[in-house]
Amino acid sequence: MLNTLSVGTAGPRIAFLHGLFGQGRNWNQIAKALAGPDGTDARCLLVDLPDHGRSPWSDEFSFEGYADAVAQTLQEVAPGESWTVVGHSLGGKTAMVLALQHPDLVDHLVVVDIAPKDYGSLERFQGYIDEMRSLPLDEIGSRSDAEARFDESDPGVKAFLLQNLRSERVDGRSQWRWQVNLDLIAADAALGHESRIAGWPSSVDGLAPYPGPVLWVAGGDSPYIDREDAETMRRYFPLARQFTIKGAAHWVHTDAPEIMVEALRRVLA
Repeated sequence: MLNTLSVGTAGPRIAFLHGLFGQGRNWNQIAKALAGPDGTDARCLLVDLPDHGRSPWSDEFSFEGYADAVAQTLQEVAPGESWTVVGHSLGGKTAMVLALQHPDLVDHLVVVDIAPKDYGSLERFQGYIDEMRSLPLDEIGSRSDAEARFDESDPGVKAFLLQNLRSERVDGRSQWRWQVNLDLIAADAALGHESRIAGWPSSVDGLAPYPGPVLWVAGGDSPYIDREDAETMRRYFPLARQFTIKGAAHWVHTDAPEIMVEALRRVLA
C-alpha cells in the first residue's frame, strides 16, 4: 500500500496524485479547502506515488504499475467505493491509466496540465536530476547547508526539489538521503527518447475508452498541452471537456489555487 495523508472526515472521496519529484502533501492546501472548515465537505486522500514521498520504491518504472499501486491503495482505504481522481503531470498520466485499467474505481477524472502522449524525453528535468545527484549528502550539516549548496536560481523550484531531502539520526548524527528514487528517475532520463516517464504506454490502446466524465485542466501559460492533443484525449476519454486557466503555468494548482478549488467543487457537486 502506498503512503497517504487523509484530509476531511465526511463527504465524497477524492484522491490526489502529484507530479514528478512531488509528494501527496503538495495538494494539502487544495484538500483543506475542499474538506471545509469542519472537514465534512470532502474526504481527500493525498497519495505518495511509488518512488516518491514515503511510498515504497520500485525496480523499474511503468505507468501500468503505478496505476495498479494506486488502485490497490484506494481499494484498501475504501473497499467497494469509487473515487474522484485528480492527477497532475506524472500523476495525471497515472490517473488516466488508472481510469482506463480500473474504470469502476474512478467516478470522475480530473487531469491537470498533461496529455496522453509521448513527450519525447526528460531533457527538461536533466538539470534538476544532475544537481540533486551532485549534492554531497555525506557533507551536509543542516538543511540550510543543503539549501546553500544547491545551485538553483528559482527559489520555488529549489524548495520543491529539496522537500525530497530527509535526515535520519544514525550513531548520534544526522544522515541525509533523498526520499525520491533518484537513481530510477536518472536511469529513465538516460534513455533519452525511450524514456518511459516522458512516454505514454501503448498497452492502454487495447483497452476500452473510459466512459465517465473528465475535466481536463490546462495552464494557459504552460507548454504541456497543444491544440492537437484534444483529438487524442477524446479518443481515450470521449466525455473530456477542457478548462484552461489563464495566467497559470504547469503547476496550475500552485499558480491558481482558488480557481482550482472552485473547479473541483463543481466536479464533486
